[in-house]
Amino acid sequence: MELHLQHGIDRLLFGMTQKYVEALCGKPNSTFKDDEDNIVYVYNKEKMKLTFYAQEDFRLGYMTMSNPELTLFANKIVHQPWDMVNGNLALQKITKFEATDEDGVTMYFNEDNWLLLFVEYDEVVRVELGAVINDKDEFSWKFNE
Repeated sequence: MELHLQHGIDRLLFGMTQKYVEALCGKPNSTFKDDEDNIVYVYNKEKMKLTFYAQEDFRLGYMTMSNPELTLFANKIVHQPWDMVNGNLALQKITKFEATDEDGVTMYFNEDNWLLLFVEYDEVVRVELGAVINDKDEFSWKFNE
């Protein structure tokens, strides 16, 4: 599974509707609504959650992954030491992170790419990627029907 910053994962692109996601990934193992009435698809085998934004006609806007096969710039990131992942990102000129710590988990957020890395026990345990917002304060969708 290759993560493509600002675009999505593999062939999953920000802006896809549920029907396109299901055509690529099949039916989810489960679904639920979050507190903002967004629909979240859960794929157990892939260790992935996909969020479809209610206020954006249920377009794919957020992805959460903890799959150890996830790669970024051809390097695995989940279950890898933070220093190694951070170094690989620095080689790609991604160096600006806001760090917050909560209950022993450090979250590193890069706003330019809407990338959030969760680090526990000095290794990346979860990755979240969101659709970016453009200069017009609108989502920059990568998929157009």
